[in-house]
Amino acid sequence: METARISANPFVLLRQAAGSPRAFAGKVRRLGAVLAGYADGRVLAGRLGRLRAAGFIDEVPTRLQIVVGSIDMLRFWISPAAADYYQKKGLDFTFHQVLRILEEPASMADPVGFFSSRDGIIGHVMQVVHANPVYDLQLLGMFADGLSELERQLVAMRAGTHPRADAIRAIVEEADYHERLLDFVQRWRADPTTPAMLRSNVEGAFSEIEKTFGTLPAAMRYFHRLPRTPLAAARHLLVVKTFPRQLSDA
Repeated sequence: METARISANPFVLLRQAAGSPRAFAGKVRRLGAVLAGYADGRVLAGRLGRLRAAGFIDEVPTRLQIVVGSIDMLRFWISPAAADYYQKKGLDFTFHQVLRILEEPASMADPVGFFSSRDGIIGHVMQVVHANPVYDLQLLGMFADGLSELERQLVAMRAGTHPRADAIRAIVEEADYHERLLDFVQRWRADPTTPAMLRSNVEGAFSEIEKTFGTLPAAMRYFHRLPRTPLAAARHLLVVKTFPRQLSDA
């Protein structure tokens, strides 16, 4: 069974992803909340503290390390792995990004997720076929009801009653993704050692990088090993052009 993303006209997909004009105000409000979080250190400190208390962070990285780590995560993992996936699917990666921005711009403004709302993270997990959703499931530990709400919304997606169902279906290219994700979330909640639900292209070099960025604890250990001064951080971003294995758990 093909999804709308595969079979529908591009203009239909754009209209579906954008949703109704009434939804626009909510999208702007959520984007503004993410951007405001960058300027308010208390938001970040509080969320990192909750994640550490939950056992998902061993050592809390500095704000500078989080900025550099976010850039590394984007350039070494998220973007190249996604581009490879869409190329293998025969889909235009740039057009996919346009659809994501139209559907939920806030999801593009926070690659590490520390500044996103509970529903922002949940929407992102449902919007994108994840290479490994465990990072985001652990990230939902910032909220007391994060995982139960994700499960509830996945059930609604399956039933076709989710308010963003049409917009999300304009983006997701695997028809059984939400069904598989719901099954995985339920099994992972019962047993967090359940093997990860990996995307089809997580192999070879991507398999190694996934072991660093696919889970929150491993990613934060990588972040914590990054430079701590502005000069060293700038040098890292300018000089390091390939994934630095020596900073990963590998």
